[in-house]
Amino acid sequence: MLKKFLICLLFALIFVQPQAQAIKADNGKLVRVGISDNSFGNYYISCTKISANDEFKLTDKKTGKELGVFPADKIITVSIKDNLFVISDEENILFDGITGPVVVSSDKGFVYIDGLKRAGKQALYRGTLELTRVESKNNLFSIINVLDLSSYLRGVVPNEMPTYFGLEALKAQTVTARNYVLRPRDKNFYNFDVCDSVACQVYFGANTEDELADEAILETNNIVALYNGELILALYSSTAGGYTESYENAFSEPGTKNFPAVSLPYLKGVPDNKSFLPLTKEEDAAKFYKSEPSTFDNKSSYFRWTREWTQQELSDSLKMNMKKQSSTGFIFPALTKEDDFGTIQDIKVLKRGVSGKIVSMNIITDKNTFNVQKELVIRRSFCKDGKALPSANIVFEMQKDDKGNLEKIIAYGGGYGHGVGMSQWGAGMMNTLGYTYDEILQHYYSGISIGTYPVTLTNNPSQDTASQSFYTKDKKASLVVENKFQFTDLIVVINAQELKLEISPHLFSNVKVDLSPYLVSGINNITYILPYTDTNKKSVKMYVELKEAVHE
Repeated sequence: MLKKFLICLLFALIFVQPQAQAIKADNGKLVRVGISDNSFGNYYISCTKISANDEFKLTDKKTGKELGVFPADKIITVSIKDNLFVISDEENILFDGITGPVVVSSDKGFVYIDGLKRAGKQALYRGTLELTRVESKNNLFSIINVLDLSSYLRGVVPNEMPTYFGLEALKAQTVTARNYVLRPRDKNFYNFDVCDSVACQVYFGANTEDELADEAILETNNIVALYNGELILALYSSTAGGYTESYENAFSEPGTKNFPAVSLPYLKGVPDNKSFLPLTKEEDAAKFYKSEPSTFDNKSSYFRWTREWTQQELSDSLKMNMKKQSSTGFIFPALTKEDDFGTIQDIKVLKRGVSGKIVSMNIITDKNTFNVQKELVIRRSFCKDGKALPSANIVFEMQKDDKGNLEKIIAYGGGYGHGVGMSQWGAGMMNTLGYTYDEILQHYYSGISIGTYPVTLTNNPSQDTASQSFYTKDKKASLVVENKFQFTDLIVVINAQELKLEISPHLFSNVKVDLSPYLVSGINNITYILPYTDTNKKSVKMYVELKEAVHE
């Protein structure tokens, strides 16, 4: 009963506060989400219609001036002229010449963009909407949903993963989604952190929230995946096909054309079955993708698939799509004119990753030989019926007629997406088989630990204290302290019990303190306090570790 009461209490604190306020969950982290149109194709606009399902107000963020208070569902038009905002209703211009940003907020309701649909319904948003000019684009602005991280995750988790995958899979998805925001691969947007489409993470807002997904978010509040005490780049995709791929074999270095990327130790390709050999050889990849071995991904409709083309169909598809993809810089020589392609004669795979994913290949035509690299470029070059291939885990079969002329090309493939990190369908199967969320994460991310955000304290009065909450069922956790700068005293208050710790300095290893005797099954609260000393003003980093790293 105590556990249930504690869960309900924290649930109320995290999820039920007024939407316009920053909710003290996930360390109060605020997320700026770029909101696109109904087709998810445009983040820069010149006009929009905004409202809320309860009383709402508009504020000029630059000056702090309140521009107006409006009744529920009153439609207000915001446009831009001469790079200044114009605000009007159905009859009159209410304000013009506003530099902005213009903030839309409702203390008791959800804000919305009139006519914007998500999952077939009018999209509603927690937090605020911020309309911000784009300095590099004349007379255009972005719509940015600003909200706390937990509320953001409520609009992500049930849209990134089917909730019937189960609670432990949803918890694994929550941790990866949280990591994704806090440790992005790169930042491609001018004035927001993350977009709302598959180009980032699917975020549909408050109208798609789900009770089981909310439970997953609650039970992983503040929890992240760590490697050597640092947040990992927690990439994930729909279906790996039974064998995930190493990061460097699928991605270029962020912000560059350097491919393969620098490897990441925790994003190594792993098989679902340890008996599977690496699929770097053509014959091994063919055997794997032309069969259906038992893996965690078997239930996905993309576990195995085929595509077929006639010689002419594939030639026509390649010449059109390789011309488009040449701008990426991963096709050599670049195809600038479709007529320079010719007719396909053969395909030679030059390099495969451990999952059998094609890293580099030659497309041989009667006019030239083109080298194509990188999984997304390969997928988008080989289109069928206007759609890119589900993955680059492909084995090609070239069928010829009696005279030796190429007649048909068949692609045998497996998986959907880049295949690096967690497989969402695999996580669902692991949930069914009884794996916990931390076991799911440690299967897909090599050598990681599971814990709270690392916090850094100093003797600065504004930085000498930090508080977190975390959930544990088994009442097992350790305090991990990175003490390079030789602090000796630390106070920790865990569930209202004060511990005065004497910490030994370690330059090359962390100090661990067992917190298990002080934990409850359910929600735990911890406060870190660094006692003042006038001799040491450097920092100390710490976090609560719920699951140690497993090294094989």
